[in-house]
Amino acid sequence: MKGTRSRTSSKLSVLQMMLILAMTAALVQGQGTRVGFYSQTCPSAESIVRSTVESHFQTNPAIAPGLLRMHFHDCFIQGCDASILIDGPNTEKSAPPNLSIGGYEVIDDAKTQLEAACPGVVSCADIVALAARDSVVVTRGINWQVPTGRRDGRVSLASETSGLPDFRESIDRHKAQFAAFDLNTQDLVALVGAHTIGTTSCQLFSYRLYDFNGTTGPDPTIDPAFVPQLQALCPQNRDGSRRVDLDTGSGDRFDTSFFTNLRDGRGIIESDQKLWTDGSTRVVVERYLGETGSQNFNVEFARSMVKMSNIGVKTGNDGEIRSVCTAIN
Repeated sequence: MKGTRSRTSSKLSVLQMMLILAMTAALVQGQGTRVGFYSQTCPSAESIVRSTVESHFQTNPAIAPGLLRMHFHDCFIQGCDASILIDGPNTEKSAPPNLSIGGYEVIDDAKTQLEAACPGVVSCADIVALAARDSVVVTRGINWQVPTGRRDGRVSLASETSGLPDFRESIDRHKAQFAAFDLNTQDLVALVGAHTIGTTSCQLFSYRLYDFNGTTGPDPTIDPAFVPQLQALCPQNRDGSRRVDLDTGSGDRFDTSFFTNLRDGRGIIESDQKLWTDGSTRVVVERYLGETGSQNFNVEFARSMVKMSNIGVKTGNDGEIRSVCTAIN
């Protein structure tokens, strides 16, 4: 049986990669990015980013979800142009939604190494995109080919982060925000699935545990047996900065248990749990459960990441290649 499972897993992996490669090729056509963009100008680009992510992950596993979130927040504001990395007052980096993002030091480290190997060639935006993929791989998730060729933007405004999806908004609102970037409902569910790794602070969800929406009890969509466990982790009126896994029981591994938790009423963030209670997104969540759920999620997550990574990309003469990711040249 063990040998049979191993061969089956291997076949699924090959199938996943074939599907991902085919979809990637179709998605990047005409976008201005392509797989292997640096094959001639900086052949070691991807391996340098990968080894940097792996090195930092060994000492600080929290960088993995941070890098994924960084890419998402970057692409939804000004497009995927590394504007989230720019230092200074009133920049995206200084805005409240981005203050808790970790992993900036990984991008800086990779950029330093790339400038030594290939000066002025690899953009910070591409480093962010590659590092996001590698953060999934180091947490035992799917691998996929990342199209590159982005250039870095020059505009970074804290005020624009108000357009990022909020954890208390409705699914209809989130679908509209994603649709503005040609991302559909399936993309929404797949990309939120990134919450299979990482943590959140008590202050962002403890309101669900006490007097929810003016009631005298917790959010009724939470499994009643799960409420005492969360209350023990986040006592009322206590330290709101305490961190809790977004995917209870599997917060350090990229898998489909996040969706199992949603089905069981164990989603931590309110908008995450709504993926199950809203019929339009529930049908997608259900595809990620069961015998073929992992395969479905892996393929669709990779596909959605490629789509997202091409939002508003700057190529050719648009943008710049920063020598330091934190400052405009």
